[in-house]
Amino acid sequence: MKQYNILVIFSPDRGRVLMCRRRKPPYAGILNFTGGKIEPGETHENAAYRELFEETAIPRDDVHLTHLIDFAYPLEHGNLCEVWCGVLRREVEAEGDENELLWVPVSDDFTDVTRFAGCGNVYHMMQYAAAHIDAITQHDN
Repeated sequence: MKQYNILVIFSPDRGRVLMCRRRKPPYAGILNFTGGKIEPGETHENAAYRELFEETAIPRDDVHLTHLIDFAYPLEHGNLCEVWCGVLRREVEAEGDENELLWVPVSDDFTDVTRFAGCGNVYHMMQYAAAHIDAITQHDN
């Protein structure tokens, strides 16, 4: 079983979400959230912050991540994906070498599986995050 994290990062005004255009399979050329593998022995929270920094150069001080939901894939070797979510404390320039990074308006149609990865999971994650956005940002109040 492999374990991964998925990072749903909102702009400070909550009007945009950070996504990447994947360069490698699966979903090459399609928009997805950033994230990556959880290494053996690594806490899942630390893995989320590590992947965020590695893929976007956003440091831990600029966002508080909240563990939002999990997806288990029993037919794919039991893979587990943890979704972590946060709202940036300030405007930052996200930059990375692995994939093209871009800010997508939260008003986009995330049900469009020709544009967004995950067989509809991006839409589900966005809806769930929107429903819990106050709890996600509660730590900063």
